[in-house]
This record gives sequence, structure tokens and C-alpha cells, in this order.
Amino acid sequence: MPQLLLEIFSEEIPARMQQGAARDLERMVSDRLKAAGLTWDALTTYAGPRRLTLVIDGLPVATPDREEEVKGPRASAPEQALEGFLRKTGLTRDQLTERDGVLFAVLSSKGRATTDLVAETVDHVVRTFPWPKSMRWGSGTLRWVRPIKRILCLFDGKVVPFEIDGIPSDAITEAHRFMGSGQPLKVSDFVDYRAQLEKNFVLIDAADRKLRILEQAKAACAARGLSLVDDDGLLDEVAGLAEWPTPILGDMDPQFLALPPEVVRLSMKVHQKYFAVRDPSKEGLAPNFLVVANVEATDGGKALAAGNSRVLSARLNDARFFWDEDQKVGFDAWNAKLSGVTFHAKLGTLADRVERITALAREIAPLVGADADEAEMAARLSKADLLSGMVSEFPELQGIMGGYYARTATNFPTRASLRSAVPPHEGEGEFAPDPLPPLHGEGPGGEADRGWGRDQRDRIADAVRDHYKPQGPADTVPTAPVTVAVALADKLDTLVGFFAIDEKPTGSKDPFALRRAALGVLRLILNNEIRLALTDDAFAPAIALITSQGKVERQVDKLSLGSELASFFADRLTVLLRDRGQRHDLVAAVFALGDDDLVRIVRRVEALAAFLATDDGTNLLAGYKRASNILRAEEKKGPLPTGMVQTGLPNQPEPETVLAFAVGAARIAVEAALETEDFAAAMTALARLRAPVDRFFEDVLVNSDVPAERENRLKLLGQVRDVMGQVADFGQIAG
Repeated sequence: MPQLLLEIFSEEIPARMQQGAARDLERMVSDRLKAAGLTWDALTTYAGPRRLTLVIDGLPVATPDREEEVKGPRASAPEQALEGFLRKTGLTRDQLTERDGVLFAVLSSKGRATTDLVAETVDHVVRTFPWPKSMRWGSGTLRWVRPIKRILCLFDGKVVPFEIDGIPSDAITEAHRFMGSGQPLKVSDFVDYRAQLEKNFVLIDAADRKLRILEQAKAACAARGLSLVDDDGLLDEVAGLAEWPTPILGDMDPQFLALPPEVVRLSMKVHQKYFAVRDPSKEGLAPNFLVVANVEATDGGKALAAGNSRVLSARLNDARFFWDEDQKVGFDAWNAKLSGVTFHAKLGTLADRVERITALAREIAPLVGADADEAEMAARLSKADLLSGMVSEFPELQGIMGGYYARTATNFPTRASLRSAVPPHEGEGEFAPDPLPPLHGEGPGGEADRGWGRDQRDRIADAVRDHYKPQGPADTVPTAPVTVAVALADKLDTLVGFFAIDEKPTGSKDPFALRRAALGVLRLILNNEIRLALTDDAFAPAIALITSQGKVERQVDKLSLGSELASFFADRLTVLLRDRGQRHDLVAAVFALGDDDLVRIVRRVEALAAFLATDDGTNLLAGYKRASNILRAEEKKGPLPTGMVQTGLPNQPEPETVLAFAVGAARIAVEAALETEDFAAAMTALARLRAPVDRFFEDVLVNSDVPAERENRLKLLGQVRDVMGQVADFGQIAG
């Protein structure tokens, strides 16, 4: 069947927009063609620095003929209704058919030539394309990301004729800007199009460009005993900058390696789009870089490498200046300036925020096994690097640079120096925070005056560096106790603060990344197995700090705010567990127990999922639902019987007796397992009920005509439900 080939050729398309443009082109074209009734075998799009390409194989030459029956008014309807229906369908009264007193119109339409539809579709796509940013050029009204130069459109090997704002369709494309033949390329189909472009140094597929970059970059590094530092984000970007990417290995001044490696890498990546290189036999980076050019230079890239080396040296000289100047300034000066930086109009300055985080970190420290003094000092230093020159230049290095400065600074603050600068809280009533306890050894000649030991400084520096983590689902979760304390304090202050001023996430917006902050708290708690119950009371210290500072304009309802935050965390935990592959109904079944210990909740869900994956679990769930249905029906008639289940009754069936003893044994085993939080053992105890429950329902009639038998059996089913209900609410589980 025929093939459609479309290329929109323009000036350079920003790399960050290319893949989204390819998806939008596919969506817009396919939606229009499907709406017209067309089908096809395969549709593929490609995006590059100067062109968007679409190819559809197996497209019919015309849309199918259509016949549609439209229901109209009843035959006895008023004349006005009939006239309206006739105007809508374009038919006359005698062309309608009548069935069961209702009028119907049969509308027929002949198929349209695909070329006509393609011409209309391309015009619509070009004029309404959703670029994040677009421009208009010349005297026309057309908008595109950059000026369009050509539109290639072929169907079944022939040009689809149309014109958009003076740009006619044709069968011609352009080669590489510098290395091509210099002449337009006339093509006949996609195979010819791709082959001619590759011959003229253009790779249309981003995957091919990435593969070429990686293969040649690794080969260039290996030739000098080096290794490429992988960076998938940078690879995606440079693959969108060059139609014929050619990696070139360059050298830089080894003196720049005295800078932190994150600074060197970020300066290379952000400013120059260079890859970093390392020596496998040594730690750290090598004095080299890898640039991806868009040409194959006749001298093997020596001149290009030298020119890029000079540019990189200028960039790294700037970074070295910031590094040297920052170390002269230090934390005391930066912290003093935090009071002049607004965090949020309703939540005060960064100094106010640091004060809150510090108090929270000290309170959290014992819960996570951290030294409270170290957690307090790390919290006090955590935001200082935001005022440094390096972070002003590279915001991505916030925290990271603070960690370096804390580790290397000669003017590292003593415990007393920062603590004495903190004004006391002015609280109110029962919500006023307790005054912070004195530091251990504080006083003339005490430990506070002597400063910190090397190990203590390292733990504090690590906490400053990593306290923003985890920032996303792929980010690592800190495990060092001091870091965990500060990271939790930072995120909890963010959440409580913005909830207190009614800046909560909505269905479509979360401008302050509160969902991400909540997931970060959950991951910190779960990965470190912190036994912290996120109840209303869990947020009381943070709420007290917010309100005691007087930063919240309205009077906060503390109880309501705590409850709202607890509910928000419960929703985020459900999302987190679902992302880990747990079924939503199992999460609901465990949440229904009212447990507020996050670690215990997750363990219950995991054990429950493993149990239900077995035959015993599946069959016992079916037995539970059968028992619950019987009990629910009986509850409608009146209260269920309670009390001890009788055994040894006259004519009592053996399965009833066996189940009664099995339930008693299961209750003891489940309670013992839950006491030690051995949820796997609890599930094993429940599994032993499977056979007695199955046999009971097979051989015993619950609704016996004898009232005493019926009552005893309902008590027994109630006990089965109660024992299983200690582990989870099985009634919420599907199946």
C-alpha cells in the first residue's frame, strides 16, 4: 500500500523541544487521519536539529465510503421538529424511513482522496502546532519555532500539492549545512530519503545520533586510556544539536582539577555541553573533556579541541574565582545575610526558616539515632551556601557546595558562635516551643569553645551536602543519622509551612513540590526504618514553630492542620506503594486497621501481597468473603450472636469442631506474631485455616433449622472474620 512521507525543514530547532515536537506531530496527524476513517500499518516520527519527519506505511489511497443512520423525531412530532431534522440532514421527507413510529435518515458520503486529506492535515498541523515558544517571520502570519524553509510531502512517490504562506510542497530536502553536497536532494520515498541524507551527513533518527556519539566518544577515550563519564541528560541534548555528531577529545589545564568535580562537570555541561572524562586508574576526573562537533574536521579536530579548551578555561577560571572568594567569606557572613532573603512572604525569611529547621532537627535527632548537637549545627549551616557566589552561578550545586565549604573552611563556626546569634522564640500558650537545651560542654573552656572534631565536622558536612535528598524517585536516600534528621526537618518545615498558609497542592498544580517533599519524608522513614507514627501529633512541633514566629497571617487551627497533613501523607504512601507494585486494595485493607506506623504498614502490605499470591491465600480470601456475606445478611435481621463457640455438642459435625479449634489456635499464633511484628508468621497462621474453612463450607449447613446450631455456627464464622481482621480488612480486597 502507498506510503506518506512528510518533512518540515526549518532553521535550528532547540534540542529540548525536539522529542516533544515528534510526539505532537505523530498525535496531530494520526488524530486527523483517524477521524477521517483512515488506517495504516505503521507510523513513525523523527526529530533533529533542522527537521521534523513523519512516515506512514500502508495508507489507503482514499477514505472509505460512509453510510450512517441518524435517528430523528417521532413521525407524530410537531412540524417544527421535523423541519429542523431535515435541515440538519439535508434530506427531504420522502427520503426518511420510519420504524416503530420513529423517523430515521440514512446519510451516505463518498470517500475522499487521501492526498486531499493530507494537504488539509499538514496545513492544520503547521498552523496550530503547540510549540512552547514560536516566532513569526517575514510578512506572513505563520508561526513556527524557527523559520520554515521547505515542506517535503510525498504520497505513493508523488508530491502532494499544497502551499502554506508561500511555502510550496515538493520532493526536495536539504543536506548537512557544511558537509553536504551543497545541492538540494530530490527523493522518491522514505528509503531513498534516509539513504541520501546519510550519504550527505545527516542522521534523522535521534537513536542513531546517540549511538554514534557513544561509540566514537568511548573509542576516543579508550585510545588514551580514559573513560567517558556517563550523562544521559547531556547525551539527549547534544544528540539534538548535531545532525552528524562527531566527538572530539580535548585537554584542559590540570590545575582546574583542584576544584570540586561537581563544579567542573557542571561548568562543562551547562555552559559548553561537554562530557567529563576520568582516568580509570585514579580517583576523580581527568584533565580532559569531550565535545561533540557537527563536522568532521580535516585535521582530526585538533583546532576545534584547542578552541574549545580556551573557552572552557575561561569558564573554569570564573568557577575558580567563586571557589576562592567563597572560602574567604565563610558561614558566619552568609548566615548573617539570610535574614535579608525572603523565603515566602507569609513564611518569613531564610533565617526564620533555618531557625525552624534547626529546632526540628534537634527534636528529630534522638528518633533517628543522631547526635542532637551535630544535627543542630548542620541545620544552622544548611542554607548558608545559597548566599555563596558558586551557588548563585550554579543553583544546581546548592547543598553540595555547602558540604564542601563545611569540610574545608578554616573559619568553621564553633558551636557557640552560631548558637549565640539565634534570638529566642516568642511562643504563645501551649504551642510555644520549649527553649533549646544548652549544647553539651557549653561554657568557658567547654567543648563549644574548642569547636568540633574531624569526624563531627565530616558528619555535619555530609548532612549539609545531602539534606535536600531525596529530590525525586531516582534519587538516593540518605542513611547517615545526622543527615536524615536535617533532611526530615527541612521537608517537614516545607510541608507544614505551606499547608498552614493554604498553599496546598491541587489536582493539576503543585508549585512548591509538596508531593515530592512528602514522598521524600516517606522514603527517608521507610528506608531507614524509623519508627515514626505520622499522626496529627507528629506535626505539632513544626506547627508550633510556624505559629510561634508569627509568620502565618491567619490563626492556624493546629488540630485541623495536623489531621490534614496526616491525611495527605496517607495518600502519598498509597501512591508510593502502588509505584512499588502493590495493589491499591491491599493498601486499603491495611490502612483500614488504623495503624499509623509507616514501617509496620509497609511490612503488613508486603506480607499480605505474598500471602495472597499463594493458593492458600486465594482460597482463604474466598472463604472469608463467603463468611462475611453470610454474617452481613444476618446482621440485617438483628444483632449477631456473641460469646464462646461450643464444641462437643450432640450431633455436631466434625468439620465444625475442627474449625473451632483451628480458629482458637490461629488466634493465639496471629496475636503472638503481631506482637513481634512477624507478619509473615501471621500469614502462615492464617494459611492453616484454609483447609478447615473449606471443609466447613462443604459439609456444614450454617443456617440450620435448629436455633442453637445456627447460633453456634454464626459465632464461629464471626471468629474467623475477627481473627483474619487482625491482619487486614480482607473485605476491602478484590477477588
